[in-house]
Amino acid sequence: MVILHGFLALLAGFATMAILVILMTAMLTRLVPEWVGEQSKPRPIYIFTNLGYSFLAASAGGYVTAWAAAGNPLIHILALSIAVLVLSALSALQMRGKQPVAYQLALVAISPMGVVAGGLVRLRVLGIL
Repeated sequence: MVILHGFLALLAGFATMAILVILMTAMLTRLVPEWVGEQSKPRPIYIFTNLGYSFLAASAGGYVTAWAAAGNPLIHILALSIAVLVLSALSALQMRGKQPVAYQLALVAISPMGVVAGGLVRLRVLGIL
């Protein structure tokens, strides 16, 4: 039962991240399509905006994971950050040559850092830190 609860905590955090990124991307594309540019050459304003809301979405995911974790929330936060790191790296490999390398590397680095930051905020709220 503990393993199931841990899995659900990770799933809740990841789903939070994914939903927020999808919503923000859709909103940005609809409200300011000129920011997006072409897939192979996104505009700088889009890159910085995307990095910003990706970090915030990852932070929300880390917070939700720590909130939903039954046992040690730090282990769950680290597990989600590792999963996000691996998935981000795979995505960067898939997009190789289609988007700027620096942008892809920034996404790979920012997402796990956001998860850890959000989880640490939750631990701070709990009084653990």
